[in-house]
Amino acid sequence: MTEAGALLQELSPQYVIADKGYDSDPLRQQIRRQGAKPVIPARKGTRRRRYNRKLYKTRNIVERFFGRVKHYRRVATRYDKTDPNYLGFVCLASLLTTIM
Repeated sequence: MTEAGALLQELSPQYVIADKGYDSDPLRQQIRRQGAKPVIPARKGTRRRRYNRKLYKTRNIVERFFGRVKHYRRVATRYDKTDPNYLGFVCLASLLTTIM
């Protein structure tokens, strides 16, 4: 949650889909300032917020992808020390998960 704002600074998304852990007013304001719509359900115990439920359901596609890619031990434990090498293996693992 603490790095979400920094990650979004360089992007210009149309929607930002996140789970309940990212429900905060400052993050929502930043998302709106960037011209995007937050698709984040409210945490329990807070006021209810409106969000696009249909779009939120697509979030599981990304979650399942990361679950499959992390089956590759090299990705999960980050054996590669340099960013280009790690990204290369993440791309290779991505290709292998789509083929299988």
